[in-house]
Formats: sequence, C-alpha cells, structure tokens
Amino acid sequence: MAGRGKRRSKVDQCVHLSESAEKKGKQEKADVPEDVREEVERLYGFVMPEDFYHFWQLCQEMESKKSYEALLSSLGLQLVGPFDILSRRHKNVKSPQPNYHLHWRYFYDPPEFQTIVTGDSRTQYHMGYFRDSPQELPVFVGANEAKKGCTITPMGDNIFAAVKLFLTRRMKEVTDKKQINVLKILDEKLDSAAERLGYSLEQKTISMKKRDKKVVTKTFHGAGLVVPVDENDVGYRELPETDASLKKICKSIVEAPNDDERVKAFAPIQEIITYVQFANDECDYGMGYELGIDLFCYGSHYFHKVVRQLLPLAYNLLKRNLFAEIIEAHLDNRNKDPVDQLAT
Repeated sequence: MAGRGKRRSKVDQCVHLSESAEKKGKQEKADVPEDVREEVERLYGFVMPEDFYHFWQLCQEMESKKSYEALLSSLGLQLVGPFDILSRRHKNVKSPQPNYHLHWRYFYDPPEFQTIVTGDSRTQYHMGYFRDSPQELPVFVGANEAKKGCTITPMGDNIFAAVKLFLTRRMKEVTDKKQINVLKILDEKLDSAAERLGYSLEQKTISMKKRDKKVVTKTFHGAGLVVPVDENDVGYRELPETDASLKKICKSIVEAPNDDERVKAFAPIQEIITYVQFANDECDYGMGYELGIDLFCYGSHYFHKVVRQLLPLAYNLLKRNLFAEIIEAHLDNRNKDPVDQLAT
C-alpha cells in the first residue's frame, strides 16, 4: 500500500485538549457576559476559544457601534459566523430557525472548519477555526478560497495571528500612503493586544508543530486528520491509493462520457470502500474518515452519496457526532446560496 501518513502511539494521539487549547484556557477571560457565551455554544454546539472573545473586545474598542465591521474598511475583512451572535445580529432576522451548521459554511468547508472571518467575495476568501474534534478547542485558524479549491492554509493558533498574517501580506501590496498608515495603526493595535493578552503571532506555533506529529494523513485539504491510534497501531490504516492516484480516479469518474462509463470508473472506489468496511470492523476508523474527506474535498456531486455513506459513520465511530450532523446538513444544501443563513 502507498504511504500517506505514519501511525502514532496512543500517548501521542489520545488527547482531549491540545497544548494550544490548554494555553488559551489560561488566558485572562474576556469581558463577555456568560449568557452570551452560552448562547454561542448552544447555537453552534462548540465551545469557543478565548481569543474569539478577546478579538471581539479589540474590535469594540475600534468601532463600538459596529464591531463586526471594524476590519472591513481597512482590510476588506468582516467578522461573521459566531461573531453574529456577539453582535446580536441574529436577533433581527427573517428566518425563525437559521441553520448554524450552514452559517457561512462555504462549498469546501469540512465539518472541522468553522468560518469566523470573510473577505474577498470573488475568491470566497474566508478564515475559520479548525478543530480535530467538536469536543475540543480549535487547533489553529485556517484560510480557504472556495473559488480556487479545497486547500486550508494554517494562519496561526488564534485569530490575532491569522489577521496579523493577512495584514502583513496586504501591507506588501498597498502603495497608497494613507492606506499604509491606516494598516500600520491596525498592526500596532494587533501587536499590542496580542502581547498584553499573551497570544502568539507566529504562523506556526510549537503547539501546531506538535499537532503535526499526530496527523495520520494530510488529505486533499492539506490540514490533516488526527484520530486516536493505540499502542497496537489500531485506529488508522492507509488507503491503497496515493493522493495523486485517488485524484486521477476521481477525475475519470467526473469526466466519464456517460453513466455506463462512470459506473465502470467507480470500481476502484467501491473496492476501497470494501477495505474501509474491513477497517471499521477492526476499529481502524481513520481509513473511512480519510476517504470520505478526500471525496468531499474533490467537490463533485457524483461523490455525495458515497461521502454520506462514509463520513457520518466515521464521525460517529470516532464519537464526533456533531461533525456527522454538520456533514449531513452540508450535503443537503451544498450547492445552495447564500452562505449567510441570517440573510435568508
């Protein structure tokens, strides 16, 4: 079998909170009412990291009346998703029951990704928290451009670092002196707040590097998957295809000239699914997880039925049931707009 990831020990794999999450838990608590925090958790099902609330406070200091628009004028970014709960925007919408599983969920966003910032609508640039498990705090903030593909790029282990990196790149592109000055002021505020609150502004922190050692496979989106693997290497087994060969199989399915040829092209996938069934019987749940994520990331509707067969089961076997609910909802509405559920 072709190798795409190394098996790890149970000591390395089975952690409830990453070092990054533990570090964030020690931060000075942001001045956000407990009932608001509870509402965010109730609507999304996730516990939010403290940097989420601290960043909201920074934006309130910058533009108290419209905190969620504080970055819009200078960086072309807007706070969305769970920030809409903090801004109370969700209290004034037409839809009586918005689906927060789908709120600002872009086409290629896996359940592990929760959008918190949106940018250029042409490329559908957005940032989000990436979690290995819904019961854990995020392991990093990543970015994706949905119009360009499924790749998730790590931007740091907190939102301050992610926005700092985006700002640094933007400053290299700007030539207008007035705009440069505005960005410099924002840069100083970010630096000052991060230093005061104890957040790293590194794109790749020690905790993220340690998490990389637990990744069993990168998958098509590149952010990697982490699953529990015990001392007998039970928990994950590699797919019998490399990323390149699996993509080639997917391409032949999508580009098949007719249904008969498409059924034939699906044969290698069906064979891998048989391997997945054997793997699940032997508690190697990571195999089906990987195949499901890869097919989801390829993006074609031809794979939705198989993804629905693989991913909810993998998530439930891994006790990541909320992710199973999210992928089901996303597959039901994957081609529908807008991603802003509060605008419907």
